Amino acid sequence: MTSSHETRRAWLAWFAICLIWGTTYLAIKIALGTIPPLLVGGLRYIIGGLVMVAVLKQQRRRLPPISAWPTQAVIGFTMLSLGNGGVVIAEQYLTSGLTAVLVGTSPFWMVGIDAAFPGGKRLRLQQVIGMTVGFLGIVLLVWPDLEASSFGAGTLIGVVAVQIACIGWSIASSYSKRHVQSADVLGTATLQMIFGGVFMALGATLRGEWPHLSFTLSTTAALAYLAILGSVVAFVSYSYALKHLPISVVSLYTYVNPVIAVALGALLLHEPFGGRQFAAAGVIALGMVIIRNDKKPEGEVS
Repeated sequence: MTSSHETRRAWLAWFAICLIWGTTYLAIKIALGTIPPLLVGGLRYIIGGLVMVAVLKQQRRRLPPISAWPTQAVIGFTMLSLGNGGVVIAEQYLTSGLTAVLVGTSPFWMVGIDAAFPGGKRLRLQQVIGMTVGFLGIVLLVWPDLEASSFGAGTLIGVVAVQIACIGWSIASSYSKRHVQSADVLGTATLQMIFGGVFMALGATLRGEWPHLSFTLSTTAALAYLAILGSVVAFVSYSYALKHLPISVVSLYTYVNPVIAVALGALLLHEPFGGRQFAAAGVIALGMVIIRNDKKPEGEVS
């Protein structure tokens, strides 16, 4: 049973996810300047996992028992290796705007896959309407990027990579909600990051990425940002939110992230933020309100 205090903290965690992960598209783009794609994710999560181990040790907390490690390995592979790896690979071929649109399909995958799990919540009409409205807001937000995209072989690879990422993340989220509810969030997040990072590093080895690894000041800073804020802070926040909020609500961060990304571009890179962007933000907010106000009983089918 989730208390009101835990619910408030879960909402704060959710807002942290929106803010931090809204900036990671830019950080990934910068890191890819000299770091191969799977190593961006692999190093990000291995470093983040080691930082988490130090935090656990400082707080005199322990990792979950070895009997729980297979579950965390499954989540680490599907959520991070597939989920983040697919996005990083996609950003080699797609604009950040098109990537944001495709990642915006995650709520559909998440609630659909969650409904397919035993005991999963049925998808209701109001949820579908809200997600559709929110997705249309994302399309409006990045429409110029969509018009500029040429759908060649590289674009197809990027599109497929993002959808694999969304499916992996969605499976992991539903699996995690059912198998780690009673576990310590910090300990499980640590294991998931380490497993996810190791799997991605193994993938990088098979792809022959290590000889192409190099660092500059900007790519090192981007990797550090991804490891500390994008992984440690955001992933722990995500795990906590997932534990205390409905999955259909948690998944709405994918609608907010593109708004944060565009606003950040306007603030730091002087990119345009005018009437279209404000209208898109309003449409996205409307979609979130529709889903948030869905008050039907869980057992009722629309």
